[in-house]
Amino acid sequence: MGNRTDRPPLVLVLAGSGYGQQAPLLWWSREIATAAGCEVVAPGWDVDDRAATDPVGFVEAAVADALGGRLPDLVVAKSFGCFALPWAVRNGVAGIWLTPVLTHDDVARSLADAGDEHVAIGGGGDTMWRPERASGTAARLQTVGGADHALQVRGDWRRSQRLQTDVLDVVERAITRVAEASDWRRGSAPAGGRR
Repeated sequence: MGNRTDRPPLVLVLAGSGYGQQAPLLWWSREIATAAGCEVVAPGWDVDDRAATDPVGFVEAAVADALGGRLPDLVVAKSFGCFALPWAVRNGVAGIWLTPVLTHDDVARSLADAGDEHVAIGGGGDTMWRPERASGTAARLQTVGGADHALQVRGDWRRSQRLQTDVLDVVERAITRVAEASDWRRGSAPAGGRR
């Protein structure tokens, strides 16, 4: 973050396998990023047998293809999109990880190694949210009490909406930090930034 560049900050939004870019948390994340003046890259995908066999490899290839050699300033990912966590930690890219699949060793290990520029949020009723598998992490872990893997409370849309608004507040704070750290609006020339 904070690299001098002639481009707006880049936010990468990654879908789940059954939670696409039109789903509420991702839709509003894109809206928040756009309103903050960020560029948004939001690839779509179909999770086929190959993707299910090697989800980390599949997501990393899709991310590389979508970004065309650039690195984003922030990743906002949901569930299957959180298989980008190893890539993000390796490349020093901050992330908001919504319902990461912590039952998968690569994701749990990467979250355990993540710094405080990462936030992972899971539902208290989600069997894939296993924060104990990332013990010792510097990342901020938040459990949404009573929520499932969609970060919803079944049968209670009002409570679900309030909980998701709280989650989107976390997303907005991260996007605001990225946007404020960037000086692209001042028209400065690139100085060896990450892009």
